[in-house]
Formats: sequence, C-alpha cells, structure tokens
Amino acid sequence: MRGASRASLAEATDRLSAVLAGRTNAGQLGDDLFSVADLLDSQSGLRRVLSDPSRQAAAKAGLAETLLSGKVAAATLEATTGLVSAHWSAPGDLADAAEQLAVLAIVAGADDEGTLDELEDELFRFSRVVDAEPDLRVALSSPFIAAQRKRQLLDALLAGKVTQPALRLITQAAIHPRGRSLARSLEEYARLAAQRRARLIAEVHVAAELSAQQRERLATALSAAYGHDVHLDVVLDPEVIGGMSVRISDELIDGSMASRLAALRRKLAA
Repeated sequence: MRGASRASLAEATDRLSAVLAGRTNAGQLGDDLFSVADLLDSQSGLRRVLSDPSRQAAAKAGLAETLLSGKVAAATLEATTGLVSAHWSAPGDLADAAEQLAVLAIVAGADDEGTLDELEDELFRFSRVVDAEPDLRVALSSPFIAAQRKRQLLDALLAGKVTQPALRLITQAAIHPRGRSLARSLEEYARLAAQRRARLIAEVHVAAELSAQQRERLATALSAAYGHDVHLDVVLDPEVIGGMSVRISDELIDGSMASRLAALRRKLAA
C-alpha cells in the first residue's frame, strides 16, 4: 500500500489494538473481518462506494453499519466503520486492509494464549507439506472444489494437530486465496505473525537437523546482525551438502558447501 492507504492502515491497526485490549474474542473478530474482506472482494460496486474519497465518511460508515448490524459482533462493526471512514488510494486497498486486520486479530489471540511461536511454525510446516504434495496442493487450490469440501479436508488433516489460530488462517488461505497461491498466502500470514513481535523470519536450509543449542546460537547471531529478533524456519535440504544457507526477506546468506563447490567449479571453468 502507498500514500493515504498506508497511513489509514496504520491508524486502523492502532484502533484494532485498542479493541483487542478489551474483552474481545480475537478469534471471532478475525473470522468476522475475514467475512468483511470476502464481501468486499465479491461486491466490486460496494467496494468502490465504501472506498470513494468523494463520499462523506459518516455516510460510508452508516452504509456499512446498515449492511452488517446484527450479523457481526460489535467489535467487528467498530473496526469496519473505522476502515470505511478512512481514505484509501485504491478500492482494493480497503479489502486488503480488512484481511490484514483479520490476520492480526487472530495472531493477537494466539499471542495472548502463548501459542504465537507454534502458530508461526505451523504455518511454515504446512506450506512445506503443500509444496511436497502436488495432489493436496491441487485439492486446496482448485476453484472447482467447493469451499466446504476444502474445509472438511483441512479439518480431517489438521484438527487437533495444530492450534486453532493456525487452522483458521490455513483454512482462510485455501478457501479465499484472493488471487494468490496458497503458499504465498501462508507466507504473508506468517510475516504478519512475525510482525507482532517486530521480528524477522529466517528460512534456514541445512543438511542435518540443528540441535536446540545450535538453533539458539544461530538465532542470537542473526538477531545481533539485523537488530531484530529472528524466528527460524529450518528446512532439511539434501542439496545442502554441508553448512547452511539462510534467507531473510530478499537477502541470501549462503554458507553451504554446495555453494562453495559451485563457486570453485565456476573458477576452474574461467
């Protein structure tokens, strides 16, 4: 997001934090806000009206209240009227903001329950499972498979095996992809989870599993280097012959033996 939308999202996030500081059911708020995002995605005319900067904020808030009153919780209605009263650079930014607030609400609930680390790990692990299982990826991504069937499949696979916040986010990513791949949606949700603690995500590829002590040392070293807490997503990768490679955002730190061998081969061929 840019310009007015970025500022409006920041204000909406602050308001959400204030709402969540009360006795609000964060999971229900997240589910409701996902429903708002889905409504805005499916109704382009409504999306344009509610994001139109030429319309009075009070009129847009009134329309949203008329549409949602009695259908969502009071906290959701408050968050939504705040969203539509703000200024957005493009109509699509309003739906994007509703989705992001939904994720942040669910993430906040996980944090309050003390399961935020598990949530981040579960999103990452499931994205790896999807990458490795083409049939599962097709079943969860195909527009020809009904949403209810996808929900049933995910419940059968994950219910009781992952935290409830993770199941909520994975289900949303599969049923309402919003033009993204499932892996990309899960990556975005994991980024927002990490943002809750203002920390970075490091994807670490290694040839052999790291011990708890090795993980702690690596996380400490990366945190010191980047000036932020760093969460490790560790991937066992047979292509890494020794050492490891670490990707943080768009930066690759490659200390694997495979990369050194490749560099040596390039020098010999020169």
